Amino acid sequence: MKSFYTKTEKGVVLFDHFSRTKIFHGSFSRQGGASSPPWDSLNVGYNCGDDKLKVQYNRKKLKELLPIKILVSVNQVHGKEVFIVDKTNPADFEILEGYDALITDIPGVGLMIQQADCQAVMLYDPVREAVGIAHVGWRGSVVNILQKTIRAMVDVYGSRPAEMQAAISPSLGPCCAEFKNYLEELPPQFYSYQVRPEYFDFWSISRDQLCESGLMESRIAIACICTACSGEYFSYRREKITGRSASVIGLRIPRVFKN
Repeated sequence: MKSFYTKTEKGVVLFDHFSRTKIFHGSFSRQGGASSPPWDSLNVGYNCGDDKLKVQYNRKKLKELLPIKILVSVNQVHGKEVFIVDKTNPADFEILEGYDALITDIPGVGLMIQQADCQAVMLYDPVREAVGIAHVGWRGSVVNILQKTIRAMVDVYGSRPAEMQAAISPSLGPCCAEFKNYLEELPPQFYSYQVRPEYFDFWSISRDQLCESGLMESRIAIACICTACSGEYFSYRREKITGRSASVIGLRIPRVFKN
């Protein structure tokens, strides 16, 4: 499995096939924020025990690092609902309840997913100029939230999956994705992704779900960075009490050139 990304000095993963496009994006490490242990330091999650003011500072820093006018996030519930960010709700949302995916075609809006082993899967339609992002834990894989998010972009923006690009963030890798109760938790179609007894390759599951929804495999990038192995990222599997890393995608605001 190949990965195509660039890691900046600040620890931000930027996917190569998203470069030189009309979007901004990034999967951030846990470094560079204001939070104290065990949430040190760039924690963007409000619901993990950290000081709210420090989380607000960290989120504000993300907006400064990327050209974000409005940062939208959700209170993730491991479901399959998709929120459409449009001109009727153009404001920062601290918490959007009951959603696990976001889509928009509004420039300057940053769509953020919070992670501590789960995937953030970023989607970009360069033709209709729209973006999406989905929170994909194992429950999200079971309900195929990726298919729901892609269908929403097709319905709302007229996106064609074959023209879309996708990127899978740093997340729990097949080396650490142990499911002792997989017979009760995972559907039979996932069993073929078992890399050794009770360990599963969810990177490949997401790649194949994207392909089944119409994306071309050549347009899908996978970071291939395991958050449980790497101390650069928050990991619930490794630490239990921990923060949440951020993955963000959005459309750039077009530059206006004055004569």
